[in-house]
Amino acid sequence: MSLLIVTGCILLLLVLILLKLNPLLSLLVVSIIAGLALGIPPDKVIKAIQTGVGDTLSGLALVLGLGAMFGKMIEISGAARQISDTLISKFGKERLPWAMMLTGLIVGIPLFYNAGFIILIPLVFTVAATSQVPLLWVAIPMCAALSVTHGFLPPHPGPTAIAAIFKADIGKTLLYGFILAIPISIIAGPFFATLMKKIKGGEIKAVTATVFKDLPSVSLSFGLAVFPVFLISLATFGKSFLGITNPFLHLIGEPVVALLLAVLVAIYFFGYKRGLSITQVMSFLTDSISSIAMIMMIIAAGGGFKQVLIESGVANEVAGYASQLSLSPLVLGWLIAAVVRLSIGSATVAGLMAAGIVSTIAAGPGVSPELMVLSVGAGSLFFSHVNDTAFWMFKEYFNLSLKQTFLSWSTMETIVSVLGLVGVLILSNVIS
Repeated sequence: MSLLIVTGCILLLLVLILLKLNPLLSLLVVSIIAGLALGIPPDKVIKAIQTGVGDTLSGLALVLGLGAMFGKMIEISGAARQISDTLISKFGKERLPWAMMLTGLIVGIPLFYNAGFIILIPLVFTVAATSQVPLLWVAIPMCAALSVTHGFLPPHPGPTAIAAIFKADIGKTLLYGFILAIPISIIAGPFFATLMKKIKGGEIKAVTATVFKDLPSVSLSFGLAVFPVFLISLATFGKSFLGITNPFLHLIGEPVVALLLAVLVAIYFFGYKRGLSITQVMSFLTDSISSIAMIMMIIAAGGGFKQVLIESGVANEVAGYASQLSLSPLVLGWLIAAVVRLSIGSATVAGLMAAGIVSTIAAGPGVSPELMVLSVGAGSLFFSHVNDTAFWMFKEYFNLSLKQTFLSWSTMETIVSVLGLVGVLILSNVIS
């Protein structure tokens, strides 16, 4: 019964948005209806929504805000244009999707998906605008690479936590993950992106004219663009692979701190040092925050909807049905994660729940714990839709319709998920 209610609520949400009701209002209305229909007491429905909104904003608000500021400085200084021109000249216009995929892989290894997405957004728009190519043609490869690293590769929190449940070797998991990540990123990225040329959607935002006559140097443009990535990478790999636990290193590796430092450095090099007054710079930064206010609220409301579904217990019901099937542990782990992901939207929750359910089965002989991590991680990425905050982030930033978002983002995530399972099954035969 719970599954029918969830399905009905998702359909209602789609209808409300198709009737042009603002997505923020639609998500809040459907969240309340879903909570009541799923048996959550009325006084706890709003509390669940507020918890979901709070949890989402607590992890995203500062990253989104600082990321918008950093992106604005990269944009108005001409650094984004310099990076775009360099990529176009080095790779050529026809190979831009490959350039964006490689950029996504490099940035995605140390960064959470959301942080990587925010940092690369200005570059995607600038590349699309200056080369006059379809936006999704260059956006999909970047997002596919970020998604693959998020789902498959430690030290990302999902794969790392799942590895702990299965008692998997992190080094082997990373190695097997890389073996899968490259071909999957290529297929779900540049290859799939060729189909996105046919989608007439995705508004290319006008690239703000630089306030300077000359563009910054190539080295300064690339150096400052990857500065927050470098800080986060330094802390991540120092802790995970070198055993360095310095508190200061951990502090500067936090995405919020890394982005804050990046904004301050950008203000100096792209603003003050080039003759802009502090008033001019602050005006640009204020405009950058204003431009993402509605996007932030829609993403937060998506988090509220997700929390209602989590607190209703529907995920446990779904997982219980799936666990009764007689399948191999690799397939079962993927399936449970995929069904929970469909139900509640959170990839991390889906992965951890599936890992917990199949951990005892996977402990048997002949089952690689490292491949179990990858199988469950792949399942947790399956068909992102309206109950996933990443779905709304992709839709709103690229100004897509629901149909266009399903055809691009949701399909891309499904390709990554299914190919992940296929790759795991192939690897299991090779290493057994």
